[in-house]
Amino acid sequence: MELDDSLKELLKNLGQAINESVGESEKVAQAIQEIHEAGYDVFMILEATIGFHRRDDEAAATPAEISNWPSGELILTSQDAQFLKSLRIRMEPTAEDPSSGH
Repeated sequence: MELDDSLKELLKNLGQAINESVGESEKVAQAIQEIHEAGYDVFMILEATIGFHRRDDEAAATPAEISNWPSGELILTSQDAQFLKSLRIRMEPTAEDPSSGH
């Protein structure tokens, strides 16, 4: 997927915001200080996987539509499944799931 300049700038801003948030965090600073006090040097390499796709505004679910989903029913799009897979989260089919082969 070719990224346009506008999206590249938005992603750059997101990266900078994440970096600044971690760098300015008092909890992170305290944890690093405790490691230094224990006699260790610290270096961090943070990796983030950011997925995105262009929304079709007409097809996007609104909060009202979401609240009308049957209780307990989870509807996943292919993008949802790809995102979960990128986090190494696997959805196991249930006995009630007709695609599970049970």
